[in-house]
Amino acid sequence: MAYVHNFSAGPCVLPQAVFEEASQALLNFDNLGLSIIEISHRSPSFVAVMEEARSLVKELLEVPDGYTVLFLQGGASMGFLTVAYNMIRNQKKAAYVNTGAWAKKAAKEFSFVGELDIIASSEDKNYSYIPKNIVAGSDYDFLHITSNNTISGTQYKDFPTSDTPLVCDMSSDIFSRKINVADFDIIYAGAQKNMGPAGTAVYIVKESILGNSSIPIPTMLDLNTHYSKDSMFNTPPVFAIYASMLNLRWLKKNGGVGHIQNVNEKKATLLYNEIDNNPLFEGTTAIEDRSTMNATFLLKEAALTDTFNKMWQEANISGIKGHRSVGGYRASMYNALPIESVMELVNVMKELTEKHG
Repeated sequence: MAYVHNFSAGPCVLPQAVFEEASQALLNFDNLGLSIIEISHRSPSFVAVMEEARSLVKELLEVPDGYTVLFLQGGASMGFLTVAYNMIRNQKKAAYVNTGAWAKKAAKEFSFVGELDIIASSEDKNYSYIPKNIVAGSDYDFLHITSNNTISGTQYKDFPTSDTPLVCDMSSDIFSRKINVADFDIIYAGAQKNMGPAGTAVYIVKESILGNSSIPIPTMLDLNTHYSKDSMFNTPPVFAIYASMLNLRWLKKNGGVGHIQNVNEKKATLLYNEIDNNPLFEGTTAIEDRSTMNATFLLKEAALTDTFNKMWQEANISGIKGHRSVGGYRASMYNALPIESVMELVNVMKELTEKHG
């Protein structure tokens, strides 16, 4: 079967080596004669998986002392309310930056527990840029941002700096570039964008914030519950965590976050150069805010849409149709997408112009 170039925005492309090892574990994990999805999550074999997954997060992101790593059920959508409960303090007020659909949904969830201020937004231009010079005053319990906006194709290149505790949803670009974890009180991310299968989310949490909420927290939303039990308070999403661990192993083996950041920048540069130089295409976002993970672009000649669609489909390219709110095309270039796939897309774009430009 021909290789498919998977540009899907999520669930994400993962390395073939991860699929191969995970498929074997579905049949016989750790030579137990049992599947990874039927063993006890309390067994030594899975406890070792959980410990390695958490350890790899700390190693790859250079997580400093005073932070804990948790793997929990649900995705970032569950995290929207989880961080709201765990970060609310005496002010009962939080600042949010609205840079896209997911940032807007995160803000909505905080409104259930406290007073919400949208202190900056790019909704006025259909989320095509990142607001700059963001400052949240001391009257807020925390500031919430979304690091990468999958639908609109924008990404923070520099994070806000202030004394206000910073919380970030990094679902679609975690492990894609180096970050300074110490700048954040909570980083959280659903697995299915750049880490593993859907079903789990990773939380990187400053330990000093735990147990300090000014309102009662439901047990399952209390990060202190899971911290006290090493992410094993209840049955965790075993397979999603196992596959995420394999993916993190792959990342470490292939040079870590610093190396993959260089690769990701090369992939993005290759595609954005074609978008900018090809007369049939144009980008949809501010150039300085373009996402390395999700490139969004339009075909200028609507009459060529069917032709272009047929060409990329015949080239075994999958998942590049844009979100309905933006239109056009979206090429998601997560860690495991090889640069050869980007080259194939660029070649199709060039061919279209050569024949019809």
